[in-house]
Amino acid sequence: MPYKSLEITNPTPSSQQFVATNHKYSGFSTINNTNPGSKLYDIDLIKQDLINQFNTRTGSRVMNPTFGTVLWNYLMEPLTDNIRELLQTEVTKICSSDPRIQPISINLTEYIDGYLLELTANIVGTNQSVNMLLTFDQNLGLASAAQQ
Repeated sequence: MPYKSLEITNPTPSSQQFVATNHKYSGFSTINNTNPGSKLYDIDLIKQDLINQFNTRTGSRVMNPTFGTVLWNYLMEPLTDNIRELLQTEVTKICSSDPRIQPISINLTEYIDGYLLELTANIVGTNQSVNMLLTFDQNLGLASAAQQ
């Protein structure tokens, strides 16, 4: 049985090929369904990575037991000076583990069901900063509001 002859030609560029962009960081998220393709870039990606780390208890990530935060272990503890210092150190550690940001201010306050974290950080290599308001709630989990 003879083989069919195949003709190989150079493909022409199509509209589906990737277009070069000016994004410094790119990634994806499976959390936000409103984002088509779940692609995240630059500040949005950095914010989502921080939220992922704050939303994970230390020791619960397979093959990476140091990823996450111990903040959830202290959620119902009174916010004494010792606990406040421990939690601010924890937030600084998480921010410092991401080389893309540099924390500027960390403000932690207590409310009935948890803690409220106000975080401001500079994006390294740019003149941009990010402000995040994270609510660690005993009943609702982690809620966030972020702005540039």
